[in-house]
Amino acid sequence: MQTSQKHQTSGSIHRLYHQPVQEIEALCLPHIQILDNNACSDVGSQGTSVSFQTYKDQFFTLESSTATAGFVVYDSPSAVSISSSRSPFSPQGSQSYLSDPHHSPDNTYGSPVSGSSIVDDGNEWKHKLRELEISLLGPESDVIDSCNCCFSSGAHQAASMASFNCNQLVEMIPRLDLKQVLVACGQALHEGDMPTMAGLMHVLEKMVSVSGEPIQRLGAYVLEGLRARLESSGSSIYKALKCKEPTSSELMSYMHILFKICPYWKFAYTSANVVIREVMEYEPKIHIIDFQIAQGTQWMFLIAALAKRPGGPPAIRVTGVDDSQSNHARGGGLNIVGQRLSEFAKSYNVPFEFHDAAMSGCEVQLEHLKVQPGEALAVNFPYVLHHMPDESVSTWNHRDRLLRLVKSLSPKIVTLVEQESNTNTSPFFSRYLETLDYYTAMFESIDVACSRDDKQRISAEQHCVARDIVNMIACEGPERVERHELFGKWRSRFTMAGFSPYPLSSSVTMAVRDLLKDYNNNYRLEEREGALYLGWINRAMATSSAWR
Repeated sequence: MQTSQKHQTSGSIHRLYHQPVQEIEALCLPHIQILDNNACSDVGSQGTSVSFQTYKDQFFTLESSTATAGFVVYDSPSAVSISSSRSPFSPQGSQSYLSDPHHSPDNTYGSPVSGSSIVDDGNEWKHKLRELEISLLGPESDVIDSCNCCFSSGAHQAASMASFNCNQLVEMIPRLDLKQVLVACGQALHEGDMPTMAGLMHVLEKMVSVSGEPIQRLGAYVLEGLRARLESSGSSIYKALKCKEPTSSELMSYMHILFKICPYWKFAYTSANVVIREVMEYEPKIHIIDFQIAQGTQWMFLIAALAKRPGGPPAIRVTGVDDSQSNHARGGGLNIVGQRLSEFAKSYNVPFEFHDAAMSGCEVQLEHLKVQPGEALAVNFPYVLHHMPDESVSTWNHRDRLLRLVKSLSPKIVTLVEQESNTNTSPFFSRYLETLDYYTAMFESIDVACSRDDKQRISAEQHCVARDIVNMIACEGPERVERHELFGKWRSRFTMAGFSPYPLSSSVTMAVRDLLKDYNNNYRLEEREGALYLGWINRAMATSSAWR
């Protein structure tokens, strides 16, 4: 992640959407773990298994959401209820029958589009309108069946929309599918069709809402990203996105909300902890290197578990790699984490030592890790490697360099958790579609746990999710730090670095299943290809794997 700086952008969310929420924050640490407590109420139910589709180089389908209304963004007086298709979490792509309100009795946010046709009798306008309705809404345009929609048909929609002027499109808003407008907007930008782009962005302003359906909320942040891309270029793009930061306590509360209502980050530390505990069962000295230490909460759970080990607990040393944004969220440096973990370990009579490595992963060298003889080494990569630039960005290729460095330390185990999305080297339009798909699923998963008018939820999405979306849409080159890869690519990278997969035991799966019992039953879990996949409906959102 990049260091934040105060900077107002002319396309600020506050100005665009008439919503009294704080400006978008460049700082986003979705992986930070926070203990407890008072966030939006969970909708808990039993987790189930499902076989997820493999997306590989496909970015188009949206099967993961329960409704097209999967992303939530800004409020607009003219916001309408839009039915939509599903997409993946790490913002992914595929469609689900559950996105159709007729198929899902529990679907409270996917509603059919209503409104009457706007026609001019005896005029070519009537035929053009019907042609557009069919291309955007399908032949049965009175009610959209979101199962038949996907994010792949952008070119056709853009071409159809280009035949209408801005005022005509605005008049048609009640009958437009917001998902298709978003796709057409990205397609117009991709093709350099600025007149169509300008008209569609004007239409989008009137359709998105931070307290609306998931697709409306997503649309607001996507619109912000499109504006930022148009207004800036090169190295100035990312800086143009920087707005006034929330205080550390505010940011912590936002991250706390997402940590509580979504299982994505608990999935990361639960799965990794079970693997580490099993591998280190008989080790007297354990050294853990965490490449995104954040608050250090993950290791409290592991310390507590190891304290109960037969024969007594091991001596534990933790090296925390950090960056300036985590520093801001904590309201201080890594000494806060070290003190917190030391006191916790002391309460469990566990010998403990903390080593501070206050730098980003790109800066880490061998001498920073303080590896000592006689220690059993565990290395943890929680949602962090996708921030490391690879060979497509820099000749330094820190992504693979770090893996080779870690392998040279002869670790006993390495744990990896990453979003299951393909945005690293994809060309703009493919990446745009993948972002729509993945975050549709994420916003839908948030939607079932929080009311749409919850101001804390709005702030949490703004400051901890929107920043990633804007970065993926607006930025290129080194300024684009959100560069996700699918598990197959991570597997190739680890293999090339000399690692072998470590088979996950049934204990890992059982621990995550127990965790998911506290969440909506649309979360899915599947073991495949040596990894554990966490999904929302039919969209794989994150994977957990282990290597040695």
